[in-house]
Amino acid sequence: MASAAIFSSLRRRRSPSLEAFLAPVDLSDVALLETLSVVAGELVSSFSGRTMPFHRKNLRSLVRKIEVIFVLLEYLKDNGSKLPSTAILCCKELYLLLCRCKILLDYCSQSSKLWLLLQNHSISGHFHDLNQEISTLLDVLPVRELGFSDDVREQVELLRKQSRRAKVFIDGDDEALRLRFFSLLSDFEMGRIPNPVDLYGFFVQKLGIRDVRNFRSEIEFLEEQIVNHDGDVEPTASVLNGFVAVARYCRFLLFGFEDDEVEFGGRHKKATKGLITREIADTFITVPKDFCCPISLDLMTDPVIVSTGQTYDRVSIMRWIEEGHCTCPKTGQLLVHKRPVPNRALRNLIVQWCAAHGIPYDQLESSESCSDGFVAASASKAAIEANKATAGLLIEQLAHGSHGAKTVAAREIRFLAKTGKENRAYIAEAGAIPHLKTLLSSQNAVAQENSVTAMLNLSIYDKNKSRIIDEVGCLGSIVDVLRFGHTTEARENAAATLFSLSAVHDYKKRIAEEDGAVEALAGLLTEGTPRGKKDAVTALYNLSTHTDNCVRMLESGAVTALVAALGFEGVAEEAAAALALIVRQPIGATAVEKEEMAVAGLLGMMRCGTPRGKENAVAALLELCRSGGKVATERVLKTPALAGLLQTLLFTGTKRARRKAASLARVFQRCENGALHFGGLGIGYAFASNSAPSRDTHTSFAGDVTVQMSISVPVL
Repeated sequence: MASAAIFSSLRRRRSPSLEAFLAPVDLSDVALLETLSVVAGELVSSFSGRTMPFHRKNLRSLVRKIEVIFVLLEYLKDNGSKLPSTAILCCKELYLLLCRCKILLDYCSQSSKLWLLLQNHSISGHFHDLNQEISTLLDVLPVRELGFSDDVREQVELLRKQSRRAKVFIDGDDEALRLRFFSLLSDFEMGRIPNPVDLYGFFVQKLGIRDVRNFRSEIEFLEEQIVNHDGDVEPTASVLNGFVAVARYCRFLLFGFEDDEVEFGGRHKKATKGLITREIADTFITVPKDFCCPISLDLMTDPVIVSTGQTYDRVSIMRWIEEGHCTCPKTGQLLVHKRPVPNRALRNLIVQWCAAHGIPYDQLESSESCSDGFVAASASKAAIEANKATAGLLIEQLAHGSHGAKTVAAREIRFLAKTGKENRAYIAEAGAIPHLKTLLSSQNAVAQENSVTAMLNLSIYDKNKSRIIDEVGCLGSIVDVLRFGHTTEARENAAATLFSLSAVHDYKKRIAEEDGAVEALAGLLTEGTPRGKKDAVTALYNLSTHTDNCVRMLESGAVTALVAALGFEGVAEEAAAALALIVRQPIGATAVEKEEMAVAGLLGMMRCGTPRGKENAVAALLELCRSGGKVATERVLKTPALAGLLQTLLFTGTKRARRKAASLARVFQRCENGALHFGGLGIGYAFASNSAPSRDTHTSFAGDVTVQMSISVPVL
């Protein structure tokens, strides 16, 4: 018999009770018959006479069969005789069968109309499977032993014959609608926008999707199927993305932009769902940060390692290199060579994680495109064209719509810009940035948050960074949101936008010179949420890589905030990396040396931090001694825990950490009290430092924390 697992999509959306999969046990004959009668009666009363949008004939046929089964059960209850063992087994199988019928009927009544169209053949097959199960069950039912009356026996025999002769039935009208839906996808793929009258006739008149709420439910259901998609289920995830894009365009074309889920007053009501990328949406599952490309922020499909040891998605890093860059985007270090090496270990981890969460993982295809590859490419093109048409509608509303319509349009652009570089490119090319800039100063919290988040998503695409920076007043408006934003999320996203823009070296000084920018980042690092602290510290690190920004970092209080951040798990690595850059200049070293907890915080990271955190901490201490002169060196020298920490780091640290530790030991050896402080360890340190260069040219940027540890600051 068919398993209940055939309705896996429904189980993901709303898990049925366990009775759908387990037969009742330890029940008397009377209780078993009573249970079956109740289940069958509920199905008949719930679905008899109900009008369904699709599969109407299949539904009526199945309900009529359940009615006959209900009559059979009522007869057995009234008869009251003991059931033979064969009949008991049949009754238990009947219970499972009725539960599967309920799952399928609920599925057809609760699912999206568009999804039912796309699954037309599959669902018709499920109805046929249930017919075959009924036929098989009646074949083994001991009719003679149960003592049925002639009329009941005739009904049972008629039902058995009907079920046996039943064939897969696909409704012609349903199939015509399904083919029409696919033809709409083909129209967008060919660059032809269907006539609004035709779209109205299909979605509103034929399918009965008559308002914004219904359209939103349809789109969200399709998006959920993308997240829960199994590789062997048709249509593929890429085709589903195309249908979602078409449905979204029609939603705005036919019903406009007034949205009952957004409050246009002072209060903020956050939208609970949005667009879902081809891979995954963080609305449902959070992707581990180590699996996301630092450039595109998307799930990596082909992770590769560059010469600095950092990992990127191949497409993103090759585009970076082709644009003329010769440095690592994350660390700023010079790329010794431009031949990325596949990171197969990380790719295997990503594949395993995707499989565990039911997420489709797009493996690279060979140059010999197969038919499946062509279908995926075609669907992607259809999605792109439909999203372009949607973006045109959204930007038109941003320019000329009511304030409520502008708020909805900003929200949809925010989500649309989250789904890939193509969307980010043509949204900006169509002129969205000037209109989003205007909304940044809106008194409506929802409008402001959506506009700054849309700006963040657009800035991920490299060419959009210059568009944002060159737009008069746009950078200042982003900084104003960071300083005075209505919501915490708006301020955090403004900080993340500055971090994204600061990936371009020429923009770092311009951002730092913007009035209040560095001060606001320092404040967010001190008082923000964990996510806000992360956004702020990464932005401050990027700004500190520009030597001209050192004075601004000191004047704004950023150094104090970075020192305090050494004690916060999750941002300590980046804070230490930023301090290591700041102390390279004498004025920066003097400022850090005056911070009471600076040395103690760095020592705490050397003791309990992550491997990358230990690297950055010892690098910061080394640069502090080199640039801070005798006073700074003596202060570091007087810390009694340093000798043991350096010795431990020399034996257990990473290659870079060992090199920095050896260099720091050599600095102390040249001090008058170095030998006294380190005792017999001096020779070992001197030997270890022979292979170390006098100064590292670059300091690496600490990425995401891979091992969560609390930083213990010793009391000295």
